[in-house]
Amino acid sequence: MKVLVDVHDKRWNKYKINFEKIANAVVGKKYENSEVSVILTNDKEIQEINKEYRNIDKPTNVLSFELGDDILLGDIYISVDTVQKEAKAENITVVDHTAHMLVHGVLHLLGYDHIKDDEAEIMEEKETKILKKLGIKNPYASEEWNCDCAECCPGGGVIAWIKKFKIKENGFWQYFLYALFGGIAAFGFAPFYCWWLTVLGIGGAYWLTVRQKQKCGFWRAWLRVSPFGAVYAISMFWWTLHSIYVVPELANQFAVWTIPGLIGLGIAGVFIFTWPFVAILCVRRNQAYSAILFACVWTLILWGREWLFTGFPWNPIANISLNFPVLANSMSLWGALGLTFVIVGLIASMVEVIRMPKSKKVWCVCLLFVLLGALGGLWGRYNIQLASVGENDEHKLIRIVQPAQNQEQKATHSREQAIKNAEENMRVLFDLASLDGNPDLIVFPETSYPFTVLVDDIMPLSQALGADIVVGANFLDVDNVYNAMVFADKYGQINHIYKKAHLVPFGEYSPLGILPSPVNLSAGQGPELVDVNGLLVAPAVCYEIVFSDSVIPDGEKTPNAIVNVTNDNWFGNTPGTYQHLDMARRYAIESGVPVVRANYSGISAFVLSDGNVLSQLSVDESGVLDGFVWGAHNTPYRMLGMNFWMIVILMFSGLCLKCVSKKSNR
Repeated sequence: MKVLVDVHDKRWNKYKINFEKIANAVVGKKYENSEVSVILTNDKEIQEINKEYRNIDKPTNVLSFELGDDILLGDIYISVDTVQKEAKAENITVVDHTAHMLVHGVLHLLGYDHIKDDEAEIMEEKETKILKKLGIKNPYASEEWNCDCAECCPGGGVIAWIKKFKIKENGFWQYFLYALFGGIAAFGFAPFYCWWLTVLGIGGAYWLTVRQKQKCGFWRAWLRVSPFGAVYAISMFWWTLHSIYVVPELANQFAVWTIPGLIGLGIAGVFIFTWPFVAILCVRRNQAYSAILFACVWTLILWGREWLFTGFPWNPIANISLNFPVLANSMSLWGALGLTFVIVGLIASMVEVIRMPKSKKVWCVCLLFVLLGALGGLWGRYNIQLASVGENDEHKLIRIVQPAQNQEQKATHSREQAIKNAEENMRVLFDLASLDGNPDLIVFPETSYPFTVLVDDIMPLSQALGADIVVGANFLDVDNVYNAMVFADKYGQINHIYKKAHLVPFGEYSPLGILPSPVNLSAGQGPELVDVNGLLVAPAVCYEIVFSDSVIPDGEKTPNAIVNVTNDNWFGNTPGTYQHLDMARRYAIESGVPVVRANYSGISAFVLSDGNVLSQLSVDESGVLDGFVWGAHNTPYRMLGMNFWMIVILMFSGLCLKCVSKKSNR
């Protein structure tokens, strides 16, 4: 085949390229009498052509114009500016990259395309074989592996083993692996603490995503990664549906919602957890860029989860570090947001290091996240020291009561049975609280007081015990019913009532007013501090403690403790019960304030301000837990706030993205 070369930019003259040899390697004998025209131009001219004929007002590397004739095949334009930039970014020669562009352009003239994924796979395989004949390495090898031996690079053996399966893009095994990785990613949290499975799950899904060689549209990207989000959410939150079956009357009414509930969890997961993957599919730059963007978007989604349906930021990735105290205590510096950013960024950048071990830019990004982790660890070690201050001082003795009765014993049936149950529950609470000892404060769990509290009521339980108490109860104020925490002194006088502000969707109120919920409670005004006979406490009912800025009022002095009353009876001995305790541990670290946690059926605990569980009562264990708390202090995270740190992460990510934003040929 004859190749006519027309040089429009003199910079091309310094490159010695045999265009005819390259073009003939593509077409073979079938087109030996054909002709193709190659125009060697620059970004300015190719942008004008791109705008005129494709309505795309930006330069590109190569454009092909097919004439529909077997003799005169068409014209190929190649821009020296873009080719030079891409060659530098990929660390290859301009000559080799130009050869690739010519092969690519000639294949377009022969009818090959890459709009659809299956077409792109065929075309890229064809390009790779042709370039190999010309002695040019696979231009797409950097997407997965650019090292000749598996042993000489980190993770090479694993990658080589995975590559044997030849997972096709948008094929069955790709979607299966996305679902599998989503499922195992949930096992890094309590009670399993298999942190390496979360790392493998997120890293594996990230690797599946960056295998995509072509930039794709939003909807295609979203559908591609949806199995990960769906299965991750179901694996993480299936236990919420356990509550349906705790009380027979509720089971009869709501059991029909089990399958729709699981489907709903999956759909919610698709809409929440897929965004980081969609971002790196839709914004294709270089590998270092993808790792930073992935970590940033994942953290942004965690921040957004603070408000969806009044918020549900359950199990931030930071929580997989709780068994590593020094690292976990970095949350006192930058919160779960910052530690999640570091962990997810490290996972993504490590995948990129395995894929591109010779890329300095990727190594720099990976080392950046390592350094951030080390910086956080240094502050974490300091926070652990602050948490021990005052350990040997005198403190008020606090007693936690855990009745551990099942939810059916608490439930109302007939009026007569309801009164009988309430009286029996009061007897159990009194007997446990009256055990030997002389506590300064007795803390009862959420809704453990079986009667509704009214304005100006007297609290008979504290009167009978002759002690200051904190007890969970329903509070009726005119027409509004609240899930409340009642503070009463030893004379039965109710000194304060804290009303829960963050309500549980589907459990305490009906989202959108149409979805199922057994009750519809009113919400309180938000965080408060309460002085209980010299002990300053911040009240938190149930899952209010999972929200970063929700328990301690801004600008107030540091309380001695957070009193968290809850009732995990609804979730039994499922992962949710253990994860709820870890959410309290995370809050203790972030705020620098120890937590006194009273749970109806377990796990009740004293949690120090470094997240260490000092003592606890197990699930379904009836009894009392006496203890002290100390080490309350302020932290940078609580002083600056969650929103401030999200802005810092966004600005830091933006700066890093700008530094690594040179495009690569993907």
